[in-house]
Amino acid sequence: MSLTGTPFLITTIALAAVAVLLPLALWSRVRGPALVRGAARLLMVLFAQATAVTLVFLLVNNSNNLYDNWGDLLGTGDHVQAAADLGADGTGGISLRELPKVKQTFREANGPGMHAAGGVQVTDLKGQVSGVDAEVYVWLPPQYHEAAYRHRRFPVVELLPGYPGSAKSWFGSLHAPQQLLPLMKSGQVTPFILVSPRTTLIADADTGCANIPGRVNADTWLSVDVPKMVTDNFRAEGGPGGWAVAGYSAGAHCAAKLAVAHPDRYRAGVSLSGYNDPIGEPLSLAAQTPQLRAANNPYLILKHDRVAPAISLYVSGESGDGYEAGMALQKVAKSPTAVDVVYLPRSAGGHNMALWRPQITTVFRWLTQQFDAGGHKTTGNTSNTTGSTPSGRTTRPHLPSTAGSTRAALASGTASRATAVRKP
Repeated sequence: MSLTGTPFLITTIALAAVAVLLPLALWSRVRGPALVRGAARLLMVLFAQATAVTLVFLLVNNSNNLYDNWGDLLGTGDHVQAAADLGADGTGGISLRELPKVKQTFREANGPGMHAAGGVQVTDLKGQVSGVDAEVYVWLPPQYHEAAYRHRRFPVVELLPGYPGSAKSWFGSLHAPQQLLPLMKSGQVTPFILVSPRTTLIADADTGCANIPGRVNADTWLSVDVPKMVTDNFRAEGGPGGWAVAGYSAGAHCAAKLAVAHPDRYRAGVSLSGYNDPIGEPLSLAAQTPQLRAANNPYLILKHDRVAPAISLYVSGESGDGYEAGMALQKVAKSPTAVDVVYLPRSAGGHNMALWRPQITTVFRWLTQQFDAGGHKTTGNTSNTTGSTPSGRTTRPHLPSTAGSTRAALASGTASRATAVRKP
């Protein structure tokens, strides 16, 4: 049975109920020597505990979309077929225009939230350049099938989950389509195509959305193979003018890094409770060496760029969990790079879906502003403490450092593993 499927959940609920009723019915009826009676009763207790723990885990997993299948949970999944050295730009010198078109077959996606707001479809993509073989989920805006828009190409937002995290999370736990559908219908939000590719590609490790020869080409999978597949199969705009990338937690780090590293592929990036230094996720493959850490740190990329990228970044977070990272990016950004930072008070929640879910409409209103402008903001950087669309004022609360590291160290990538704690 599927880990996230209804049959397994119902079976677990039934077994949990049986586990409660079993000792009530049989506790005093167990016969035999004392050792046998004790063993039988102990087994009933252990059975009750095991089913209770399993049920709680399933409810939490289904609510937060942490593990998509048994392979993710048990650490046996591997979606990397090859990991060649693709060079600095992640293409291996391949002319993407000369690659054959990728024609995919899509099917209806299953799981919580997958059938809402018109439904989500999924396909299994074999990355021509990255060597990654994994699923990609796609949601189409309401205008996509309307006759008036039959010749229209739509902008795309690539959505990235945290680690561990399922590509379904933006559709399931965060309810993005349900929240955006009425706003797109009323014209308040641009009708974006939403695309969420798998990011858990290697067992028991976060790729850090990096290219690591011999291990994984996650950057190329996300910034080359997935966009090519989408533009080959849908009326989607090409990059950079038609693409943005958004993520939460580890996915937020990826979103900022991809936008900063590839302004030729993305116009905007959204980081919700993210970090700059890959060491913010202890299991990140991009944190294994100083060279990888530096190459995949958006702060350092921006700081050392000779030409400032024409991108816009939206960064939100609480103290010690995303805010400092955003302020660091804002500090080193030079026009035409624009960085909007939103400070979230502790009362807004913690490092979880309850914090990120209410930000969906705000984020997509901000993205609408970037795309409707027909270009990039060049009016400077802003910071906000309300969680609404940045208004142009600068508010920098005096915040304490956390876990023994200064905010500058946490943001810039000089913190050690022992002190690089980002979650509250």
